[in-house]
Amino acid sequence: MTSDVFAGAGFQLDSAPLLSRSTVDRREMLRDTPDGGAELWSTGRVVLVDAKGRTQIDADSRLVVHPASDFGERPAPNAILLGVERGISYWALRSEHDGAQDGWRDLRASGGLLNDTDAGLLTTAVGLLGWHDNARYCAVCGAATTRVRAGWARRCTGCDREEYPRTDPAVICLVHDGADHVLLARQPIWPPDRYSVLAGFVEVGESLEACVEREVAEEVGVAASDVRYLGSQPWPFPRSLMLGFAALADRSAPLIPADGEIEDARWVHRDTVRAALESEGAAVDGLRLPPGVSIASRMIRGWATWRG
Repeated sequence: MTSDVFAGAGFQLDSAPLLSRSTVDRREMLRDTPDGGAELWSTGRVVLVDAKGRTQIDADSRLVVHPASDFGERPAPNAILLGVERGISYWALRSEHDGAQDGWRDLRASGGLLNDTDAGLLTTAVGLLGWHDNARYCAVCGAATTRVRAGWARRCTGCDREEYPRTDPAVICLVHDGADHVLLARQPIWPPDRYSVLAGFVEVGESLEACVEREVAEEVGVAASDVRYLGSQPWPFPRSLMLGFAALADRSAPLIPADGEIEDARWVHRDTVRAALESEGAAVDGLRLPPGVSIASRMIRGWATWRG
C-alpha cells in the first residue's frame, strides 16, 4: 500500500469517553476500615438508583445526593462505598421507588451531561448495584451470599467463598480503508437510520486482537488487519467494558451482513460522517450516528476529524 492509504491510520479518540471520567478516590483500603465505614458514613452522601438504573439529576445536570445520616447512624446493610472526594464519602443505595414519574434519568440519557465526578459516581453505582442484584447466590454451592467489604464483594454463607464484581470485556472497532471511508453497520433493533461501528464480546481463551478480527469477519464478512488500540469505557448495561480499536479493511471486498444480527452495512465517506456529526441527530443520507455518551461516538469523531 502507498503512504496515502494510511491517511487515517493515526487517528485517536477525539476526547475521553464520557463514562470513563471519574475523580473520586476508590482505593481498596477504604473498604476495610475497622469500624465498617461508620466514620466515613457519618459525613457521607448517598446516590439513590432505582431498579432501571435511573437516578435524580437536577436542573444543573448534577446528581441529587442525600445525607447518609438520613438512612441511619451506620452504613446501611446494602450500601456500597463508591469512593471519597475532598473528604466526603459517596455511597450508593438501591431505591425501591420507581422514578419514572419524577423525571429520574439514566446514564444513556444524562451521562454526557454530568461532570467528571458525577459521571464516575453514577457509572460505578449502576454497575455495582446491578452486579449485586444478580449475585445473590454462590456459583459453587448455591447458598445465599451477603455483601462485604463496603459492597465490593459478596461472601457465601455456605462455603465462605468470596466473589468480586464481574466485568465482561467487549471489543468495539472502527474499521476504515486507510483513506476516506469508514465501515458502519446497523442492528435491526436500533432506531431508524442508526449506524455505528462493529462490536462483540471477547470469548474465553481469545485475545482482544483476535476478537476484533473474528467479530468483523462474522458480522460483515471482511478481513480486518492492522488492529490498533484506542481506549476504553465502562458500559454498565449490565456489566461490560468496551475496549476500543481501529482496524483496516479492503473496501472492494464484498460485505456480507450476519443474518439476524446485522441489518445493513456500508462504507461511508468522511464528508457524510462529518455532516451527520453536525446535524444534531438528524439523518444525513440515511445516516444517524450513535449518541455522544458512547465510546463509538468518540471513535467516529476522532476518525472524522483526523487531519494527519
